[in-house]
Amino acid sequence: MPHAKPQKTNAMRRLDQKKVPYRVNYYECDTFIDGIHIADMLHQSYDCTFKTLVTTGKSGNHYVFVVPIARELDLKKAAKTVGEKYIELLHVKDILAVTGYIRGGCTPIGMKKAFPTVLDAHAMDFDEIIISGGCLGAQIFLAPADLVKVTNAAVADILTQEEESC
Repeated sequence: MPHAKPQKTNAMRRLDQKKVPYRVNYYECDTFIDGIHIADMLHQSYDCTFKTLVTTGKSGNHYVFVVPIARELDLKKAAKTVGEKYIELLHVKDILAVTGYIRGGCTPIGMKKAFPTVLDAHAMDFDEIIISGGCLGAQIFLAPADLVKVTNAAVADILTQEEESC
């Protein structure tokens, strides 16, 4: 049985509206798989593949952070960046209600509401980065400067320090 033609997601429609150049990669995926396993499966670099993390601040406001898949968000740095006393990751069960996207398909573009967004500064080292396409089994490739433009994102160092190995 042939596969149905992949549908455009809110993220893709928003990029089209803003006339932002991007590429889409569709792959087989029926359930949540973390970004590292997807990058391994598709032979992609961990450094230029980014995950979207949604947080809640002490104020109750939501914030979006976009970080490399193999790195961790530093919650203290992230809170300071958005002017909060502290932030915590949004509970998985709340992702769809808050963002309009499911776990594994969450992308900073085209959420239900435009939340303050911060892109990790390492993204600017690349001509093109990979983010979720807005559904399971879809990726968007675009210039980090275009992601900043379309999401009105700040760019900051928001990662935990990598531990030195011997």
